[in-house]
Amino acid sequence: MIIILFRLLLIAAVIFIIYTAYKFIVNPNRKLELAREKKEFYFHDNKEDTKENFFITYKGVDFEGEKYLGTTDDSFEVVNISVSAINPEKLRGIEREDLYFLEKEILIRYPHASIDWKYPVNRLIIQPLKD
Repeated sequence: MIIILFRLLLIAAVIFIIYTAYKFIVNPNRKLELAREKKEFYFHDNKEDTKENFFITYKGVDFEGEKYLGTTDDSFEVVNISVSAINPEKLRGIEREDLYFLEKEILIRYPHASIDWKYPVNRLIIQPLKD
């Protein structure tokens, strides 16, 4: 009887360890951290929750976007997004083309949105291109 209980306990422990490892591997915050360390692009967002901000990492810089719900011709959609750099001191090396890439990625997910960049990123967008 004790051997059967021990085996059941051992099977339950193995299942728990596998479940914990799976949850660790698919954790979006871990994926965001890995992308930040590798200086890759990653977009972390919960599209179902319009109150929850989204996070982007690109070239080792983190951005946070605040979504605002509004109306379009047919439905309620995210119509305004404010994007700010989480650590502005890490913006060194980010170019205007990088910001255009980020805007394109945001608009793929939220096509009805207008994007408002917060200081200091908006200074780069406002300045005219030099020929």
